[in-house]
Amino acid sequence: MTLPYREIFYTSQDGLKLFARDYGERASAGTPVICLPGLTRNSKDFEPLAAHLSAHRRVVCPDLRGRGRSGYCENWADYTPVHEMMDVLDLMGATGIGQALFVGTSRGGMIIMALAAFRPNVIKAAILNDIGPEVDIKGIQRIAGYVGVMETPATWDEAAIKLRMMNEREFPNISGEDWRVFARRTFAEENGAPKMDYDVKIGTATRKGLEASKGELPTLWPQFKVLAQMPVLTVRGENSDLLTAEIVERMAA
Repeated sequence: MTLPYREIFYTSQDGLKLFARDYGERASAGTPVICLPGLTRNSKDFEPLAAHLSAHRRVVCPDLRGRGRSGYCENWADYTPVHEMMDVLDLMGATGIGQALFVGTSRGGMIIMALAAFRPNVIKAAILNDIGPEVDIKGIQRIAGYVGVMETPATWDEAAIKLRMMNEREFPNISGEDWRVFARRTFAEENGAPKMDYDVKIGTATRKGLEASKGELPTLWPQFKVLAQMPVLTVRGENSDLLTAEIVERMAA
């Protein structure tokens, strides 16, 4: 079967073998798009968006380190937005992309803000999905409670049910079929059954960071102010417990 994308493998500065999907024509006139997924998510999340956008431009969707088909870190402390930002720059070097439109969900949006402060010239515009320069600690606590400690479902039906139970407060109108599709994008497959598709040490890094914050999470307002000099679209779900309406209002001020 012919894949709708090219497979890219490249190496990070600290020696990890990383993977990305490369959609569309490399010589397309439109500015390329780079899609960065959430904390434990991967390139599969962007399949519908990439299929749509790649009709007119190149779209590159990486698996961040420790996720999907990318290599795992030996040390949990190497799972940081700064390490992942450097990986994005390595990706741009490997693909010959000098400037891109960035789409970032959650963790991916944090990477975009870090990138704006470190190398602003590589960003043409940005879309921040469910993330801002400040996050509600309740959302981080919820995520820290399951990342890396959730039992792997035995079947795909069980995977869809478990994901629905975990997320239906935030996404109450998702159909049963949508949850099954979401399960396929959440887990890898091994011998016909679901398999965890990220390094459990990401959970360790998340909990260690939460403990170190002592209830006062660091913010990215200085980085966001740099990003805000470029075109930025922020997307907030009505039930988000990470990005509050009040934070969005402050971002727009």
